[in-house]
Amino acid sequence: MDDCIFCKLANHQIPTSIVYEDDDFCAFKDANPQAPVHVLVVPKRHFANVADDVPTEVLGGLLKTAVKVAEICGIRDKGFRLIMNTGADAGQTVMHLHCHVLGGVDMGEGMLPR
Repeated sequence: MDDCIFCKLANHQIPTSIVYEDDDFCAFKDANPQAPVHVLVVPKRHFANVADDVPTEVLGGLLKTAVKVAEICGIRDKGFRLIMNTGADAGQTVMHLHCHVLGGVDMGEGMLPR
């Protein structure tokens, strides 16, 4: 999609701090981090969100990539949180499927770090 900022970031049209990348996914640091580790994992192919008839292989790849990111960031074994917002009421501000990888702090049982 031409006007999607995540498409532009994932395809290197806008500079960003890339943590991991392969042919299908790109992971980069969140511009407004909510935890010491806050990385967004996005498919390079555009989907609005998880309700956008996303193929199962893309969803599986998104989760596998999130685990790779957690390992790269040193939080895989200690623990991390994955969040996917779907739609404006859920807080999705960029309408491109993405997964937040959060960690590096004890987050407790709430949805966001303390």
